[in-house]
Amino acid sequence: MSTPGYFTAGDRIQLTDPKGKLYSFTITPGREWHTHKGWIVHDELIGVPEGSVVATSGGLRFTAFKPLLADYVLSMPRGATIVYPKDAALIVGFADIYPGARVLEAGVGSGALTLSLLRAVGPTGTVMSVERRSEFAENARSNVEHYFSGTPSNWSLRLGSLQDQEFTETFDKVILDMLAPWECIELAAKVLRPGGVFLAYVATTTQLSATAEALKNDGNFTEPESSESIVRGWHHEGLAVRPQHRMIGHTGFLIQSRRMAPGVDVLPRRRRPSKGSYDDIAPD
Repeated sequence: MSTPGYFTAGDRIQLTDPKGKLYSFTITPGREWHTHKGWIVHDELIGVPEGSVVATSGGLRFTAFKPLLADYVLSMPRGATIVYPKDAALIVGFADIYPGARVLEAGVGSGALTLSLLRAVGPTGTVMSVERRSEFAENARSNVEHYFSGTPSNWSLRLGSLQDQEFTETFDKVILDMLAPWECIELAAKVLRPGGVFLAYVATTTQLSATAEALKNDGNFTEPESSESIVRGWHHEGLAVRPQHRMIGHTGFLIQSRRMAPGVDVLPRRRRPSKGSYDDIAPD
């Protein structure tokens, strides 16, 4: 069993050299990790505290930590474009994913968001994932099992289109990462409890507009809110403090709404739409 703060057999270790380059492997008794300048014996890492500096037999030094979830996500095998950590963090926050929540997720991709959802709901919550493509589903399953050292008992993965699924349970949250989430608004209204959160992750303004209008037209959801996140890193070396030249710009839009009580009409918007707002908004 993994020991917080210390490395044990089976742990994933992340080594960082003085130039900031990352290396990662699983600590396996009896094995060695080789570099161009010596090797590190896995057994010698067991019992070492995180934040230590370890060296190869040739004197090459590294800082050693267990990788964060964001580190794992960015380095794991991908079958589809991942939900980046900055967006996954907002999804968990904006959708109010709490310990014990019942979450329905569709569009699993490589399993990046699934990992964040499973960690957020904890052992008392559940995550049901639906994925159309079998190769994506298998890759996601492999990534989840590798991260949790097995299949979490509170996770289920279904293969097929979300619209074709039958559900007997209700959910606290519905999280969609797919090409046409507006096609699933009616289903989301059926499976969400009153007050439950609907959230979709989309890449384009056309998808964003279509999803927003579908939520409004359905009549079971509050006025949707939309946002995007742009993360800019900073360089700081003495008095030389400036934005980094490279940044993580647009990755996707988040649009969320809440399920109204059955039979309760949504209050009308107070603002008037500007002229031309509803000209040809639906995608072909």
